[in-house]
Formats: sequence, C-alpha cells, structure tokens
Amino acid sequence: MKQNNKTRDEINKEIKSKHIIINSTGTEISIDLSDKSDLENKLTQLDNESLKSYIFSEEIKGSGGIPPPSIVAMKKLQLVDYADSSDSGHFNLFPAGKLIFELLSDWSRQIAIDHLNCLEIDTPVLYDWNDPEIRSQGESFHERHYTVLHGKEFSEGNKEFVLRFAGDFGLFKLIKKAPLTYRNLPLRIYEFSKSFRLEKSGELCGLKRLRAFHMPDIHSFTENIESGFNEYEQLHMKYTELAEGTGVEYALVFRIVNEFYEQNKKRIKNMIIKSKRPAFVELLSDMKHYWVMKHEFQNIDSVKSNMQLSTVQLDIKDSELYGITYVGNDGMKKGCIICHSSVGSIERWMYAILEESLKKEKPVLPLWLSPIQVRLIPVSGNSEDQLNYSKNIAKIFQNNNIRSDIDDRNETLSKKIRFSQQNWIPYTIIIGNNEVQSSNLSVNNRYTGGKNVMDLDKLLVELKSNTVGKPYHPRQGSMYLSKFVSFI
Repeated sequence: MKQNNKTRDEINKEIKSKHIIINSTGTEISIDLSDKSDLENKLTQLDNESLKSYIFSEEIKGSGGIPPPSIVAMKKLQLVDYADSSDSGHFNLFPAGKLIFELLSDWSRQIAIDHLNCLEIDTPVLYDWNDPEIRSQGESFHERHYTVLHGKEFSEGNKEFVLRFAGDFGLFKLIKKAPLTYRNLPLRIYEFSKSFRLEKSGELCGLKRLRAFHMPDIHSFTENIESGFNEYEQLHMKYTELAEGTGVEYALVFRIVNEFYEQNKKRIKNMIIKSKRPAFVELLSDMKHYWVMKHEFQNIDSVKSNMQLSTVQLDIKDSELYGITYVGNDGMKKGCIICHSSVGSIERWMYAILEESLKKEKPVLPLWLSPIQVRLIPVSGNSEDQLNYSKNIAKIFQNNNIRSDIDDRNETLSKKIRFSQQNWIPYTIIIGNNEVQSSNLSVNNRYTGGKNVMDLDKLLVELKSNTVGKPYHPRQGSMYLSKFVSFI
C-alpha cells in the first residue's frame, strides 16, 4: 500500500484489525470486541484483571472521565504543578518532584548504560521542517507538533522549524554519517530526549498526557530481520524484568502486521510465555507506521484507566528513509533493521508510581523514590538532648545514603505525626527521653503499618536492603523542617 503524503489517521482508516488474546501458555483465544458479553466471559476465565481493565479502558473505551487522584496528590505533596505562564501541558517541578525526576532519570540511564551497554548522545530539540527526511517522518504526526518560525514575522524565505516529538530526528541524521560495518552491529544508542507533542487540550491529563516530556530513548541498529528480532526479544525480556521490579500494575499488548505474525508465530508466543502473563494482540492487515511489530506495557492506574509506559518496536522502514547503511562481511552496503525502545517517559513513570501508591490504604512511594525516607520527631521541641540525638542520627543516615529530616517545629507530637503521614514519609521515628537513654528507636513503618522498637544498626540494614542497586541523591536543603520552604 502506498502511504506517502498521508497522515497517520488517513493510513489507519484503510487498515483492518482483528484481535486475539494469547495466554501465558501460548494458546490463542479469539475475541470479538463488539460482543461485550462473550468478551467478559473469556476475560473472567482468563483471570487477569490488568488485561481486562486495559481492554475495557482502551479498546472498548468503556472507562474515562474519572480524574486520576494523582493530579491532586502531585500538588499536595509539592512534587509537580501546572506552569501558569507556559502552554497547557507544561509543568513546574518543585524540589521534591525534581528529586524524584532525577532519580528516575538516573534509573533509566543505568538501564541503558550499565545493563544494555549503550552509547550515549545528545541532539538538538529544534529541526528544519523543510528537510525532506524530517518532514516525511513527521507527517505521520501531522498537527501534533510545535512550529517555531524563524525571525520576528514569518515571510517567504524564512525557515519553519519544529520541536522534536521523538528522539529519532537527530540520531538518524547522526548515524547515517557513521561508517558502520557488520562488526559494529548490533549497535545501541541512548538519548535522554526532551520532546514536545501538541496534544489536544481535551486529552491533557496531569502527568499522564502532557505536551513536554522527557523520553529515555534507545535505538538498536542490527544487520537484518533475524538479528533485529533477536534484539527485540532481548529488549522485551529486559523491560519485562524491570517492569516487574517496579511493582506497577500493567497489561501486555502487542500490535503486529498479520503476515509477520504468521511467519513468526512460534517466537512471538514464546516471548509471551516467558513474560508469564497473557497478552492482548492486535493483528493488522498492513503496516500503520514504520514497524511490523511492537509491544507496549500498558499501565493500569487507580481508576482502572490505561497509559502506555514501555515499548519496543521493530522498524523495517526508517533506514531506507534516512539512508542508514552498513557494510556487510561481503563488502556490500546494506540497510539496517532498527529496534526503537524506551522504558517510558519520566513523567509517565512519576504518574504510574503515584497512582500505584494511591491504590494502597496508606499511600507511600517506593523507598528509593521517597524524597524524605525517614523523619525524626523529637517528642519535645524544647529538649536539647532530644534534638541533638536526632541530629546525630540524621548525620548517620546521611553517611549511609539515606535521606532524613527532623521535625523541630514547635508543634504537638500528634500534629507532627499527622504531618508525617500526610507527607507519605515511609519511616517515622519518635525520639523521647527513653530513646535518648536506651539507644533504641521507636519506628513507625508506613509500608507495614507496624510500630517497632529496634536499634539503629538493624534499621540501617532494613533501609539499605530496600534501596540496594537503585540510584541515590542526597536530601535537598536543611535537615530541619522549621526551615522548609512551601511552594503552595
């Protein structure tokens, strides 16, 4: 099918879809999205609420209209808020939100550099819209990009630029100049891409859908479809492992050109079996875009709505469009097969983790992402012994890469404890005269709801065991809560 000069929407209208579910043993289950009763029965038998929520939210459009509670929580916790002086869908990060953002950014880079052995680059956010390669790729996102006009007024001869909506532009321009050979492949390139998409105002929704976001992009360049599929399988399993480790709820979704599925059915089913969860599969009559196969991890939030997080896409077209080639072992110049992949935008991960926290009776962030991991509360704000003891413990925490603060305000103990709960502090330690004299700590654990007396060494072991292998940034600002700056 000729797809030149057509928008994504125009192409999609011409393509037919059929749908199946492949369960965790590799068995195909045919489904009809128009028969809700039969679909409900099959999903009930499948016993996977995440997949059921995804299908009824996205494929049938059965949910929606319920504001996700993270929109309120992100402001109440002083993480993120709308930027009134900017365009809709652009946000301010407060210090605590910036800390979480940086930790997640470091996590995504750790995956790319340490786990996947990527090379890292950085490319511009602004591109010439008259460049034929840029324009050809960008047409599929027609009217979804920001336009920047060069000069005070747009007139004939002035250039029209676009803000990138993905990291492909700069990388593909860069890689086409590299004299690649088969010895360089597979080659993985990582970029932390600040990107922009002019989403419709009615689609904007907190951190779930915005107009400016940060995407950790990985592109893998391989020799042929076989090595491309091998790369795809490796990335799929790595992202599965990472998603399982975060604890967020998600459904597995594949979109595959039907001909490619029939040719590679056994390998595709094997990926799903290794994932240990069923997958919704859309089989397409033709290519919608540059990929013949992609899969998505669709996060399920606290109101049973869905949002795409991670994705891997098997691209068979862009190397030809951009002229990306390598020299094979036969000395001939050939086009690459490209795997596009990402763990998902940092903003969406913030959304997913907030929403997952809000499913709990007592919401709490994962320990490694909590801006303050331990709060020390002296029983008496006037006790110098209690304050000094708290300060000494806070310094020990700091030396062990644990973020803590001290509520030294002149408030009642009950009010301080309530404030700690409102802040979702994972561990709250009450420091009274008994604690000062005995060296034991009275610890409130928000994860378990338990109250325990333990010594400092035991607590340090527990804290470290729950943050091992994760990025760390120190606490920002003073350790004293009396010096805390509120932004709302």
